[in-house]
Amino acid sequence: MSVTPLFLFCYIIYTTFTTTILSLFLGFRLLRRRLFNSSTANGDVGNVIALYEGTLHHERRNPVHNSFRFTTRFALIDLDRAPYAPPTYLSADEARRATKTNGPVYLLTTLPSLGYRSTPVSYYYCYEIEDSKKIFKKCIVEASNFGTNTPWGESITFVFNPSSDSVPICQYITAFSDMLGNWRLKVNEPGEDLYAYISIEHPKFGNNYFIATLKAKKVEISSTTPDDLEAFFWLQPHRGSIISYWIALKLWWKNAHFHEHPRKENANYREDYYKRNEKKIQLCPAFGGKNTANDVVSSEEAVDRCFMWKEAPWPWSCLIAPRSSSEIEKTVS
Repeated sequence: MSVTPLFLFCYIIYTTFTTTILSLFLGFRLLRRRLFNSSTANGDVGNVIALYEGTLHHERRNPVHNSFRFTTRFALIDLDRAPYAPPTYLSADEARRATKTNGPVYLLTTLPSLGYRSTPVSYYYCYEIEDSKKIFKKCIVEASNFGTNTPWGESITFVFNPSSDSVPICQYITAFSDMLGNWRLKVNEPGEDLYAYISIEHPKFGNNYFIATLKAKKVEISSTTPDDLEAFFWLQPHRGSIISYWIALKLWWKNAHFHEHPRKENANYREDYYKRNEKKIQLCPAFGGKNTANDVVSSEEAVDRCFMWKEAPWPWSCLIAPRSSSEIEKTVS
């Protein structure tokens, strides 16, 4: 019997307990500040972080149809001026090296809430300074399979052209999609409005068999202290994860094909995938990571197809460990 359900159950109990306790502490701090008129000044953070609220729409057209919408919130962070570097994310210098740009870098992401982090997609907007003009030049996306109806916490980070780009699917993101075909990506330059688009071009199910769009508008809050930001994103990651698992249950009920993590069958699935797509995917050290293929990639090639994978953290890494040959034979039989 698989231990995955047991791990998930324990993780849910732990997250529920910590969320409840930390919510009570947050409410107490906000109430105390209101009662005693505590200062809300927080330096220059209000000029470093812009907040957005909008709608995320997912639609799966084949082989079964399913769609949903929900309200979501994001923060756009000026990485060069942020009072602290967001953990686990790229720094501004790493993003500039990967995209060969020289201007500011902004990170669009959902901030953690009450100790819980679930951000399926984050974007880095990279600018070029030309003749004192700031030009939106490149974009980096980090796509994670944590919170997309799987708990593994792996991610893929790569550079793409923001106006429109097609990139080979190179990461196991959801249990209800394979790794065939390409991602089609498009984003606008952040301003008062925000737009992001991802679709899948599949060799069997056709173009746009899966589409995800984000439309959001900038919002203002009276103060941007850590507690105010915590209140703005209160339970946002939790809601996203709950909705993702609810959609997974609906897809399972509709008999959508369930795809096991490819590592269970082949520990070297990423290396094999790279060999099949080496003309389209370029590994490079610009993100600060090390890959076996780095030495064979020229700097000119790497700028447009710079990829970096992050492995699943413990204990999830244990749950997707490669199966033995005897286990595979039992599954096949």
